[in-house]
This record gives sequence, C-alpha cells and structure tokens, in this order.
Amino acid sequence: MEPELREAVARRKLERFHDVIEKKLKVSLRHILEHRDKLYAEHSDYIQLRNNIRVIQDSKQRQLKSLVNLGSEFYAQAVVPNPEYIFVDVGLTLKVQFTLEEAVAFCHKKEAHLKQKADKLTKKASELKAHIKLVYDAMAEIMRLDALEREEQMQKYR
Repeated sequence: MEPELREAVARRKLERFHDVIEKKLKVSLRHILEHRDKLYAEHSDYIQLRNNIRVIQDSKQRQLKSLVNLGSEFYAQAVVPNPEYIFVDVGLTLKVQFTLEEAVAFCHKKEAHLKQKADKLTKKASELKAHIKLVYDAMAEIMRLDALEREEQMQKYR
C-alpha cells in the first residue's frame, strides 16, 4: 500500500475513534455522572430528614413552630399542633403519613436503596472510563504503527 494511502487510512481511523469517544462515550459518561449526582443529592436529603426527625423526637415538644418555604424563597411561619406524624414524599409525588419512628425506618431503607443505585452508576462510570482509555490506547497504537511504517519507508530510501 502506498505510504500516503496508509496515512490517510490511519487518519480516518483516528477520526472515527475520536468521534466515538467525544460523541458517544463521553456523553454517556456525563449522563451517568449527572444521574448519580442527583441520587447523591436525594440521599443527602433523606439523611437530613432523618436527622431532623431525631431532633423532633429528642425535643419531645407538644407543638412545633417552623418556617415553611411557600415557593420562590417566600417563607411563612407555621405551627404544627401535633408533631407525632409526618408526611414523607416517597416518590412520584406521593406523600405518605408516617409516625416519626416509621419515617426514620423508611429513611434508612430509602438511603440504602439510593446508595445501591449510586454504587451501580459508579461502577458503570468506571467501565465507561475504562472503555475511553482503551480507545485512546488503540489510537496511540495506530499512531505508533503509522510512525514505524514511515520510519521503515525512510530507511528503504537511504
């Protein structure tokens, strides 16, 4: 094969590998990491809820005063006459009334579930990073082989 033709073929292969990395692998990796970050944020919210419930349980108050966000960072003062029960968003905008103990138990289960999902996404992200590295290594090998072939061609003409 002609050296110019080999070089053009190698260049096209490198461009295709680069497109796979940029348009597929890195995009998938970014989506996976964004989804995992959302899971971590939700996990953090459940930990915060559990800690707030513990504070309510420890204070043993008959009445609870709080500031409630009505939206757009507009707050109003609220009074909870009986803090024995709490409504928890369990997903799909469904809110369930729990006792404080039930809410803490639910938070523990939900935290474990979210951690498991985040761990799976972390594993997926690691696999994608490995694929990206593999493609970069293949690109480096193509460039190395192309350079070796050019060197061999140069030595033939010396």
